[in-house]
Amino acid sequence: MIKDMTVQTFLDELASKASTPGGGGGAAIIGAIGAALIGMVANFTVGKKGYEDVNEEFITMLKKSEDLRSKLTDAIKDDVDVFNQVMSAYGMPKETDEQKQKRTESIQLALKDATDVPLACAKLCREVIDLCESAAEKGNANVVSDAGVALLAGYAGLRSAALNVYINIGGIKDEAFANDRRQQLESLLDGIEIHKEDVYELVKSKL
Repeated sequence: MIKDMTVQTFLDELASKASTPGGGGGAAIIGAIGAALIGMVANFTVGKKGYEDVNEEFITMLKKSEDLRSKLTDAIKDDVDVFNQVMSAYGMPKETDEQKQKRTESIQLALKDATDVPLACAKLCREVIDLCESAAEKGNANVVSDAGVALLAGYAGLRSAALNVYINIGGIKDEAFANDRRQQLESLLDGIEIHKEDVYELVKSKL
């Protein structure tokens, strides 16, 4: 499985002429890095002297970050699977009217799945970002810069996943579906620039 590759092998695959893994998988792994760094901050905070008051909060944060990291890592394969689904649909025969209709229906279904997969990734990345402020504000001061890197990784993952949502929405004929997914995405992106900069400045102020 892709998630069991070495870093070098994954990057080699990413850089190759193969269509997968691609930007969608890249977005997922960037988000997973953010989640892992939140886990690092939590691990350096739980049980440490001077941080007793936030111990329970960071135990919860650690569990949440591990769950997010697992889901985002799994999202790499989800992206590959849905890409293959789209390609398979486009490769269906189209010689007769019946075949054309079936092909069109399959393409539309595949594009919907190809929209929902990066949208799910975007939601997970937003959850990573949402953990960063508390990690930076209350976590072990010795690793506050890591909370900042987590923030930027989560942000990059979110914006990258958003691009994959937008490109697939463009080919969907079901306007109600497309509008719903676009609205969900815009909700995730709403205010994210200001929030990201605020938390970044918080991190800088503690360095």
